[in-house]
Amino acid sequence: MSPVGRQDRVLLLGLAAAVFVMLWGPIRFLLNLTRQVEETSGLNLLPALLILTLFFLFHQRGKRQESQSQVASAEAEASQAHSRAAEMERLAMFGQALGHSLDAEAIRDIVAQHLPKLVATDDAWVMMRLDGYWKALTGASRDDRRELIADRVLVPGVESSEGTPVSIEGHLCLPLVAAGHALGVLGVPDTAGPFTESRQRVLRATATLLGISLRNAELFREVKENSLRDGLTGCFNRTHALEVVGIELRRARRSQLPVSLVMFDLDHFKAINDRYGHQCGDTVLSAVGAKMRELLRGSDMKGRYGGEEFIVLLPETPLEGAKRVAENLRRELAAMPIQWKGETIHITASFGVTVAQASEIDTEALVGRADQALYRAKAEGRNCVRLSIETAAA
Repeated sequence: MSPVGRQDRVLLLGLAAAVFVMLWGPIRFLLNLTRQVEETSGLNLLPALLILTLFFLFHQRGKRQESQSQVASAEAEASQAHSRAAEMERLAMFGQALGHSLDAEAIRDIVAQHLPKLVATDDAWVMMRLDGYWKALTGASRDDRRELIADRVLVPGVESSEGTPVSIEGHLCLPLVAAGHALGVLGVPDTAGPFTESRQRVLRATATLLGISLRNAELFREVKENSLRDGLTGCFNRTHALEVVGIELRRARRSQLPVSLVMFDLDHFKAINDRYGHQCGDTVLSAVGAKMRELLRGSDMKGRYGGEEFIVLLPETPLEGAKRVAENLRRELAAMPIQWKGETIHITASFGVTVAQASEIDTEALVGRADQALYRAKAEGRNCVRLSIETAAA
């Protein structure tokens, strides 16, 4: 914007006219002197002076425009530098927050807080792949469309393209990769564009930080789980299993999603130990643990409650679904041959099933109902599935 306004120009014009009138005498004298010099010397001083004056004015105008262009360029560079500094500050805060997070829930909270500012939209989403299943770090816990998009992003050849955006079904997606491990997908709808080079740079940096954080959380989870697992069956030990039940109950209360618990006990297991020895019993328990890992989801918590008794927590699973899971596991265990020193051993198991009541957070009450249902199954002939009385009544 020019510092001289329209009214100021009128005032300057009047001032120039007044000066011209005031100095008209000396000016006329100089003009007469110039004509005398031209007549005596034969030189055209006045046209030359006029041309020189015009070129001087054009030169001054060009310098002024060049100076204005330099000022505008410096302002643009300063604005870009300020924008980059703000981006780096947001990324640094994001990375620092992620550095203190070693579980998916903490990462979810940080993503919800920082991601909209980093990617300049509230519609961005992040899907994490955990034990072969997709888990949303933003938005709803299940989104079939985003899961399909994420499956298409993490295909062979894309996983190795760390930080490379991929456009799929109206979303700009970036794989979250760390140390060669594909851990999830960051997606931004095309409607949140345009995606300038600066914005894509921030998206790539965000995806890199998220990938590293998810990988660290995965490694921490593996180390922690290995220390909390029963070495024989691969299931969680009793103490940790009950902690997981409590955590899932609180999460179910927040999300208003169902959560069910299955408890089962191997029938006549003492007879196997008495007849074949405890090493054979260990082989049976190990086979049961392997069968549970084969049949159950990665998100299902599998725990060894004690001896030959097990519990299975089924997140986001209503009663009917839990009953089907228990019945399927019962059939598979009954049909599973276990080889021991040339002999084939067959086992059966009795199951008790219950579902958490609305807003229930009492772990002991939930486990107690499943335990009662299990004892009913044993009392009614074993090798069967029974629902808890409260659950059945509801």
